[in-house]
Amino acid sequence: MDGTPACDAVELRVHGISGVSAERILDHPMVIRVAGDRHAGFFRPRPGSGTAGGAAAGVAVEAYRWGSLTAGAAVRTASMLLLLPFMLSNLAIWMRPPGRDRWGLLGMLCRLLAGTLTTTFVLAIVGVSLDLIGWQCVPYPGCRAGRPYLAWLHTLPSGPRLALLSIVPLVALRVVWAIGTRSARAFEGFGPSSAQHPTGGTDDLDDAGFWNDEQTTGWLRQIHVALGVGTLDVSLLAGISPGGLGATGHLVQFVAAVGLLVLCVVLLCRPVPTSTAQSRRLLRPLWAVVVAVTALCLVSAVLAGAMPSGSGKLPGYEGAAAGVVAAQGVLLIVLTAVTYARQRGSSPGDHRPFLHGLGTPIVAAAAVCVGAAFTASLVYRTADTLDHGDIPDPIRPNAAIVGPLEPPVAYWWAALAGLAALLIGAAAASATLLLSRRRRRGLAANIIERDYPNASPEDAHRLRLVRETIARSRVTEELGPVLVAFLVIASLGLATVALDVIGIGPTQLAARLGGGGGAAGLLVAYLTDAGVWVISLLVVCLLILGFRAYRSSQTRRLVAVLWDLGTFWPRTVHPFAPPCYAARAVPELAKRVTGLARRGPVILSGHSHGSVLAAATILQLPPAVLARVSLLTYGSPLGRTYARLYPAYLGPRTLGDLGERIGWRWRNLWRDTDPIGGPVFPADAPPPRADPAAGEVDIRLRDPRSLTIDPADTVPPPIERHWPYHTQAAYQVAVSELADRSR
Repeated sequence: MDGTPACDAVELRVHGISGVSAERILDHPMVIRVAGDRHAGFFRPRPGSGTAGGAAAGVAVEAYRWGSLTAGAAVRTASMLLLLPFMLSNLAIWMRPPGRDRWGLLGMLCRLLAGTLTTTFVLAIVGVSLDLIGWQCVPYPGCRAGRPYLAWLHTLPSGPRLALLSIVPLVALRVVWAIGTRSARAFEGFGPSSAQHPTGGTDDLDDAGFWNDEQTTGWLRQIHVALGVGTLDVSLLAGISPGGLGATGHLVQFVAAVGLLVLCVVLLCRPVPTSTAQSRRLLRPLWAVVVAVTALCLVSAVLAGAMPSGSGKLPGYEGAAAGVVAAQGVLLIVLTAVTYARQRGSSPGDHRPFLHGLGTPIVAAAAVCVGAAFTASLVYRTADTLDHGDIPDPIRPNAAIVGPLEPPVAYWWAALAGLAALLIGAAAASATLLLSRRRRRGLAANIIERDYPNASPEDAHRLRLVRETIARSRVTEELGPVLVAFLVIASLGLATVALDVIGIGPTQLAARLGGGGGAAGLLVAYLTDAGVWVISLLVVCLLILGFRAYRSSQTRRLVAVLWDLGTFWPRTVHPFAPPCYAARAVPELAKRVTGLARRGPVILSGHSHGSVLAAATILQLPPAVLARVSLLTYGSPLGRTYARLYPAYLGPRTLGDLGERIGWRWRNLWRDTDPIGGPVFPADAPPPRADPAAGEVDIRLRDPRSLTIDPADTVPPPIERHWPYHTQAAYQVAVSELADRSR
């Protein structure tokens, strides 16, 4: 099919993030697809049209383009913005410290935190539909005036009205479920069959079932849907009177609904079943309880008939919202303590951890904060709209209607904490960058002095430009303290929502601390208003970005950068997260490399994030194939970022094992000006193995190649930073060397 003669060496290029075209990967204007499909395919130059750019002599070049898996479909890319909190919660567990504790305490805490995100999502829809619309707005003529789409609800008794509006959270839960399921159809099912590897979610990247997360995702999806429905049941029962079933029957139903939530929590705490049959035995009783409890709750609401409503919030809703947010803060504090304890217990020979080893709680805190931002923006902007533009607040009551719409005070606390985290984080980032600027410039000056020792005075401006480029490329290493500060502020801020459980909001606390005067409370009220508006503005920007992603392919590729980084790992914590594209890319690459290796040597060439896919692919290859495979990486974040962010999966030991598997037929090209790539085995890091061949992997390229203008050119050589690499002679030398060694 591809016309590759036997014994010919093949360089298989894998691109990085942002979904570049096959023409750019091959640096050739005319290409054809030789394998794969429109979502992910293998391309070569059209026969008779010349060779690919940067091709070494005697080596055929092929490109694997996987970018359409995340940036191809407009609807998929835009809708995935809604799944951002779920994606971050799923990403957190992969940043855990080394040690076989993935399904231990850390995994349990991360799954519980992910469960609170589903609960928060459902509570937000309940707050809009049942509380703001069904309980507070519809009973008042001033709120439903000019809104015929709400006026007809007033003809229904309050009980049946709430039962009818309960359909909205159920539909929203189904939509979120459908987004992830629909997106997964493009690139799941390429891994090993469930019969061979039923559980998936293993701890080792070289296990054939590592990328097969279908069993885990299916198990968690059923629990999260039951958790969301149980949250709705409890909210509905709390808001209605006993009705036709009597007080005893109402109490029994409420206990059953709470018991459903407890059962979901227990299931989240236990490991994923090892077989589909065992999973079904546990889930069938769960769904029987879900259907029975939900049906009884809806019947109770209908039989409750007319109830007094509109006086304050939906009963129980304030406490539920405050309790969930406070639980998130407590879980973050516990997760931080457990992660720090495990990091302190790591081997002293491990790689220096990024973010002080607290990557898991930091990303989990980001997931909670984004979820709180989405929730607060939705509830408060809906209340603002229903209040005819007047912001609801106890200090500034709304006179447009009989009683102001009152969203939960817990969201005021969340908004205040979000504003504080944003401002303090921005100030800490600015201070960190300013304080580290001198040190970064000093390191850059040493590099320049080594690379250009005989620079002439005429090159002074050029030297300053190169120095600033190198200094800026070191910024990512300086952001660790800022993110740790964000974790502390976010955790403490969310934990303060517990004050709302005992009836103390931000304004009430400020009034008490201010000696009973109204000035302090009014100031805090304006600050919380500002927090809500800032958070709402950020959410609106995300919505605009999602709309632009739907209309513009360039914006779609920009959004896809986030998904390329966040959806690389399987879904083992939150089932509503965007699906893992590596579940297709890695097995597909392994199958293609295996087929090409039967004909001759294969140089798997990965740029930037493509080097991570290439490394994961090699770990999946059998020993018979590895004998004919080499690895070339360039602009690679493997050593600089991935080994430090994901030490349990791509740490120095894993990278050392990868080198040994292919007999150290591995070359990594990097530049000091590259803000992403770097050496895989840094000189200041402990060696992963005693094999001295590890020191030959990294090849540093001087950038720019020269300060002076070539006699045949009109401008000096450019500063190439992260792209391209294949245009330099060192690239072709590395390909030729690896091909010869594989032969």
